[in-house]
Amino acid sequence: MKLMKKMMMATAMTVAAPMALSTPAMADEFPLKAGDYTTMTGIYLEDGGGTAYATYLASEWKKNQDFAKSKGWISDYKIFYNVDRRDGEPMLYLTQTFPSMPSGAEIEKRDKEWEEFDKRTNAQLDAASGNRAKFRKVTGSMTLQEAKIR
Repeated sequence: MKLMKKMMMATAMTVAAPMALSTPAMADEFPLKAGDYTTMTGIYLEDGGGTAYATYLASEWKKNQDFAKSKGWISDYKIFYNVDRRDGEPMLYLTQTFPSMPSGAEIEKRDKEWEEFDKRTNAQLDAASGNRAKFRKVTGSMTLQEAKIR
C-alpha cells in the first residue's frame, strides 16, 4: 500500500511540476507542435513464412514504397522486428511516414497514377494479396502523428 501511495504521489508531482515552473512565455505558446504522420502495420508470420515474406518485402513492397517516395506521397518507410514480442503481438511492423493526410480528390489522383505504374488489374492485385495470406497475417494498423518540441 505504501508503494502505491508513493507511485501516486510521484505521478502527481510529475504532472504538477511543469505547470508550477511554467513561465509567461510558455503559457503563450504550447511547447509541442504537430509533425509528420506515420502509419504502422503489424504483421504476424506463419511458421515457415519468414523467407517468403522477406523476399516479398525486399522486392515488390520496396518497389511500391520507392514509387510512393518518388512521388512525394511518403517521405520514408521502414521495417521493424518486434524484438521483445509479447504473446499475441505482431512479429514485424511496416511503417510509412508522410507529411499530411491526402484529400479524397488526391487519393483518386494517386490511384490513377498507381494503376499506370503497377500495370496490374484489381483482380491480379487481389490474387497477389491472397497468396501472401498463406504466410502472413495483418494484425492491425495505427496512424501516429509526431509531436515535435518547439
